[in-house]
Amino acid sequence: MSPQPASAPLLIACALGIERLALRLSDRGGAGGPVTVLRTGMGPKAAERSVARVLADPAFGEAAVLATGFCAGLAPGMHPGDLVVAEETRDPDGTVPCVGTDLLVKELVRAAPGRTVHTGPLTGSDHVVRGQERSDLLATGAIAADMESAATLLSAVRTGPRPVAAVRVVVDAPEHELVRIGTLRGGISAFRVLRSVLPAFYEWHRSLLLPRR
Repeated sequence: MSPQPASAPLLIACALGIERLALRLSDRGGAGGPVTVLRTGMGPKAAERSVARVLADPAFGEAAVLATGFCAGLAPGMHPGDLVVAEETRDPDGTVPCVGTDLLVKELVRAAPGRTVHTGPLTGSDHVVRGQERSDLLATGAIAADMESAATLLSAVRTGPRPVAAVRVVVDAPEHELVRIGTLRGGISAFRVLRSVLPAFYEWHRSLLLPRR
């Protein structure tokens, strides 16, 4: 993909108020261009509508889009606070390949030392994934699931070619199912990790603005 214009904005999409709060608390500047953090609301339909509405603004015509927030880990051995970098997002409406995953992994390791970073397909769901459904989704090759990333990225690329990515923080996993975000240790751990990773998103965006040699 050709480099983005120097003024190309970055749109970071998350669903929940607590995710938006984590990102706001971490923002110390350092972005390579204009940054907007969009709270889409929960679920794929809300994400699709919100992202399409923002990207309809000509000011976002060249925007890179990154979906983030919490997710359910699908693989045994995952822990709350682990990071997931999507190689692609997928749901029944389509599959979207992600851009710059290697760079994101490198920058996330730097931003959140000691945290495990997983890469692989991220699958969409219209509900919270529990129990046996985790195993069923793992069997498709996906390593994590959430309700908004696939819809966010699909909505983004439908408006025109643009760099997209998805980074999620595991809030629960097969051996660590979480009942309510923010009330148990896993939710607190995931919140702290999400609060630390915004610099990695900025580095990803900055790399898109550099001319390719």
